[in-house]
Amino acid sequence: MPYSVNDLRVAADAGVISATDLERLLTFLSSRESREQASGARPPAKFDAANLLWYAGALIVIGAMGLFSTLAFTQMGGRALTLCAIAYAIGFTVAGHHLWYGKNLRVPGGLLIAVAVSMAPLAVYGIQDELGWWGKFGKPGSVHDFYIWVKGSWVFMEIATVAAGTLALRYYRFPFIVALIAFALWFMSMDLAPWFSGADHLDFEMRRIVSIWFGLLVLAVAWTVDYRSRNGDFAFWLHLFGLLAFWGGITASDSATELGRAIYCLFNVGLLALAVILMRRAYAVFGAFGICLYLGHLADAVFKDSLLFPFALSLIGIAVIAAGLLYHRNERAIAGWLAAHVPAVLLRVQ
Repeated sequence: MPYSVNDLRVAADAGVISATDLERLLTFLSSRESREQASGARPPAKFDAANLLWYAGALIVIGAMGLFSTLAFTQMGGRALTLCAIAYAIGFTVAGHHLWYGKNLRVPGGLLIAVAVSMAPLAVYGIQDELGWWGKFGKPGSVHDFYIWVKGSWVFMEIATVAAGTLALRYYRFPFIVALIAFALWFMSMDLAPWFSGADHLDFEMRRIVSIWFGLLVLAVAWTVDYRSRNGDFAFWLHLFGLLAFWGGITASDSATELGRAIYCLFNVGLLALAVILMRRAYAVFGAFGICLYLGHLADAVFKDSLLFPFALSLIGIAVIAAGLLYHRNERAIAGWLAAHVPAVLLRVQ
């Protein structure tokens, strides 16, 4: 995990390292950076155009075989769908393995392995359809519906996805595979809830509650991964899907009163604060989006005919920018205060 100059100064202020050691370390780092610039060496970009194309291509393939599959594709029959899924899985696994171990291209290789994992629900769907099991455990549908509707009959497809992802992680520790596992577990939480509750199905309110609790569970796992492994890439997808489930469930609640909506806005402000403390941008994205939703509600309902509302929002925006400038100017002092008053466990979970 990279550390900034500000982090080193905070450590010196806290007495972890001496002022002399700090200056020697900064001098060394500065000289090394100068040598690297003189030699033309540059650190590799974390997400460049090549990464963008790799991820986009992988998502297109995953979507083509699932979310965007047509009715004609489903009518191929269970056996054909299973064979197609197996062929895709084998082909992408071989190609991914070659790039991962043969060419040391971890990102495209890992994405191809992730595509192979995403074939698991299609293969299981085809097997159930071919054996006549489809519909015995819930209302039947097509493979395309798996990504839209949440039903008890999808549980076996979700179990297969989790199993395939877990097996893939055993040999290819690629963080994006965690996203597929989290996605399947999210759907599984919705599908298993009726079985445990004894109901035939869950209404929207119950699904919302299940989503909130599942999101909290995933966030707890994400914080644990952050704390124990320090592997931000793996934890990123857990934070993202945990927030998606938790924040989505909170946002979907029907706040009938303005007080409830104001509390929702404060909840999103809290996410922004967590983004600063935990150094996780995902919290800032969801928090900012939630605040925008609340402001949109104010503009559409509460202040619909108010001429001054846009100007008031402009002043708020200017105040936020000013707060950012103030924070930047006092960043060292704020970081020192956090180091002195915030528990060390929270400071480590970044």
